[in-house]
Amino acid sequence: MQTPRRVRDLGVTVGTLSTGPLNAVTDVPGVRVGQTTITGNGLNTGVTAIVPDGWAETLPAAVAVGNGYGKLVGSTQVDELGVIETPILLTGTLSTFRVADALISWVLDRDPRITSRNPVVGETNDGHLSDIRRRPVTPDHVHSALDTATSALPAEGCAGAGTGTCALGFKAGIGTASRVLDHGVVGALVQSNFSGLLTVLGTPVPAQPIDADGNSCMIVVATDLPLDARQLGRLARRAIFAMARVGSDYAPGSGDYAIAFSTRRTPGFADRDLRCPFQAVTESVEEALLNSLTMAQTTTGFQDRTVQAVSHDLIRRLG
Repeated sequence: MQTPRRVRDLGVTVGTLSTGPLNAVTDVPGVRVGQTTITGNGLNTGVTAIVPDGWAETLPAAVAVGNGYGKLVGSTQVDELGVIETPILLTGTLSTFRVADALISWVLDRDPRITSRNPVVGETNDGHLSDIRRRPVTPDHVHSALDTATSALPAEGCAGAGTGTCALGFKAGIGTASRVLDHGVVGALVQSNFSGLLTVLGTPVPAQPIDADGNSCMIVVATDLPLDARQLGRLARRAIFAMARVGSDYAPGSGDYAIAFSTRRTPGFADRDLRCPFQAVTESVEEALLNSLTMAQTTTGFQDRTVQAVSHDLIRRLG
């Protein structure tokens, strides 16, 4: 079994912009990530929590929908008001609603004055490798992911909400990356679980298709640039565009969503200066998606189904 390696460690350099110190969404100041992983007895699932400082006072945000065949709880209010007011959580499809309920409980415990909050929870379908009908995620799993969130490099591949996901014919999962600009940082975290033909720096990597229901991708983009909700929506759309660079076929049954937020509440960024942030989000998402694959391990799960990790030797030859 090969040791998980980030794609950059395999000689593949995506784009031209500089990465942050961790090359992760947690390079954005004030952004933390926590995860709970559930494995064994036919289960491969979990929770990934993106926790920005200042969420309780709301942060500017926007959602982009590439294909709406999925669930992103709370997306309509984000679209209407242009803010998030809770952390952002990711999980498996049928656990979405239990995770949303547990997130609300966690938020209410922190402020006795709250009478209304909009939880933001996204999902992809991990039912190929996990007994999804059991809906095994509990409030303890959710609260653990939230309470243990740190600014360290998040675990990638078979971790948290990516424990049971597959993409582009291979085992996939969680991936992250970042880019540093003159006046701030753009970072991305992905939960990859979509179909297509894996493409690395423009070169296709053939794989056997996986006979699995539910092909989706959740992308979370964070920045400390002073962007308003409209500008964040433009970043979120570019995040979905970036899926094409790794070979997504944007299948009809795929729920492809991006949510972008800023840790700065006071906007002040000119549209004419968005060229570099657009490039940063495209590069970050492309590299995060590749990391979600190269950091994953071959996994045997529900009903003894096995999904292979992508060969690192093959990736090295493409670098």
